[in-house]
Amino acid sequence: MRLYPAIDILDGRAVRLLQGRFEDQTVYHDDPLEAARAWVQAGARYLHVVDLDGAKTGSPRSLDHLRRIVDDTGIAVQYGGGLRTSEAVTAALAAGAERAVIGTAAFMDPEFLSEVLAEHGSSIVIAVDVREGHISTSGWTQTTQLPVVDALVALADRGADFFAYTSVDRDGGLQGPALEDFEEAARAVSGRFIYSGGIGELADLEALAALGLPNLDGVIVGKALYEGRFTIGEATAALSQS
Repeated sequence: MRLYPAIDILDGRAVRLLQGRFEDQTVYHDDPLEAARAWVQAGARYLHVVDLDGAKTGSPRSLDHLRRIVDDTGIAVQYGGGLRTSEAVTAALAAGAERAVIGTAAFMDPEFLSEVLAEHGSSIVIAVDVREGHISTSGWTQTTQLPVVDALVALADRGADFFAYTSVDRDGGLQGPALEDFEEAARAVSGRFIYSGGIGELADLEALAALGLPNLDGVIVGKALYEGRFTIGEATAALSQS
């Protein structure tokens, strides 16, 4: 199981938000490349980069940072935020992303979803952002009436098979993952999953591993790493128990 240290970019800096609220941010690095270098030097082999400006505006704003991170570190990076057109997805992959993470447009534009899945296949990850059991979109600023399991089944029917599940209610709070909700979602379809939201201690990673989900590819961790709750080495070891 993979560990994905998170780098969230807002106004050109590496930040973390609390439950997706742009007004409730903590700045950890003035340059996202500094964050990437720190994680790689600590042992990270993958990174999860989110363009928060892109998520808010609807088109990518941090492709230059993505290029710098990929060129400097040479490791696999998945990138999301504002990828709502085929051109934007292609640009992110061309800038060096191993995977492009799409959210809002996957739910709002069926034609777009079909197009990018047909063109890029395994390089596409669908962001399933969940607030109070329903899909959240537009940089987590809007919550739909679409239940998460219904959404996953519909996405799987359209050919999607890789999902990044985020518990928005727990994101940045360090109070533990939404184990029951996530397990229900991950067992609803056969596609692979990455989990994010609420990780605060090693026991949280061990609990996710203990679910025994064969389709759990990895876990995204942000604030707990930035705050020194555990190291990348310790986190990787905890996830290896799966």
